[in-house]
Amino acid sequence: MGVVAQPDDLAALTRPDFPLLAQTACLGQPLIYLDHAATSQKPRQVLEALQHYYDHDNANVHRGAHQLSARATEGFEGARAKAAAFVGASSPNEIVFTRNASEAINLVARSWGEANLRPGDEVLLTVMEHHSNLVPWQLLADRTGCVLRHAGLSASGELDLDDLRSKISERTRLVSLVQVSNTLGCLNPIAAVAALAHAAGALVLVDACQSLPHLPVNVRQLGADFLVGSSHKLCGPTGMGFLWGREALLEAMPPFLGGGEMIQDVYLDHSTWAGLPHKFEAGTPAIGEAIGMGAAIDYLQAIGMERIHAWEQHLTRHLFARLQAVDGLRILGPTPGQQPDRAALAAFHVEGVHANDISALLDSAGICIRSGHHCTQPLHRHYGLSASARASLSFTTTLEEIDRFADELQGSISFLREHS
Repeated sequence: MGVVAQPDDLAALTRPDFPLLAQTACLGQPLIYLDHAATSQKPRQVLEALQHYYDHDNANVHRGAHQLSARATEGFEGARAKAAAFVGASSPNEIVFTRNASEAINLVARSWGEANLRPGDEVLLTVMEHHSNLVPWQLLADRTGCVLRHAGLSASGELDLDDLRSKISERTRLVSLVQVSNTLGCLNPIAAVAALAHAAGALVLVDACQSLPHLPVNVRQLGADFLVGSSHKLCGPTGMGFLWGREALLEAMPPFLGGGEMIQDVYLDHSTWAGLPHKFEAGTPAIGEAIGMGAAIDYLQAIGMERIHAWEQHLTRHLFARLQAVDGLRILGPTPGQQPDRAALAAFHVEGVHANDISALLDSAGICIRSGHHCTQPLHRHYGLSASARASLSFTTTLEEIDRFADELQGSISFLREHS
């Protein structure tokens, strides 16, 4: 067997770009941020792009003939082209800007769903979904009479593909699922799911919020019909997300919201719609945020998504090795040994200790993790839990930060057990 190449230490390369990570926390200790699955930190290149827009190019897009509007439009539409290239879209027309991924899913549910689903039609989800990929379909079921079904999990905390296969039928119209679970960390076999769905005549929507910042994603290779992403997960600003959809599907869908920008002609009694993608983008958009997201995509692509994935795999193996040594700690989802491509996060439960207490004690030591249900309440109920703690990494994370987190975690657990 040949020697396995060590991944590039991307933390050493990239941390100088992230001002927030240089600050100290309580008692002068270095801040350790391990909550990247909730929101990413922003490199100075993104912050500078935002500042430059507001300093030099601030104007509304598309509508003005003056030079500021022209520059703003160029930056805004340039960000759309960057997002299209980032996910392997055939055209920038297939990228619809939204406020976030939740809005993008709601757009599909409202526009495609209401136009195409009838009583008895089925939407197939999974029990691991984020609330953003559950609630919109529940609301759609109330409006249309469609039926929601849910694929289960394997013993290792991965998608049970056999169960999903058994629940696809001639009544299935859409399969909507996460590519990477924000709680289990598992990487779902989207291409296999898409093949099963398409064979039954169903479409596939992919929630890629937890995959886009961490590994290469290509919609054509996945075989997806829709895909949603969120800027703030991938080093970009909040308030910005996008929907990718196959152009023919988007062309056939009615508008989601009405107002300015999404029209071609308006009369007192009727209107006609603009072409793609503007048909779905009513009103003044988040221009600076789109430009900031474009800068974030530039930043990630300059590093290389394969390099990011390799470094984060290295970090994940180290994180699991440290956590698995903690007595009474149970990690949700597959181990790196069971699924080497799993996400760089670990949601865990410690017997007899509440996740919120763990998080609070770690915060007092300057370590930021997440506690709660992570917007996956049905999944936590599946495991008989009300909450879990979660440490989530990024390419800026160091091995030393993981070690300090593990040491402080062990100390916090011991303290809480002694004082329970």
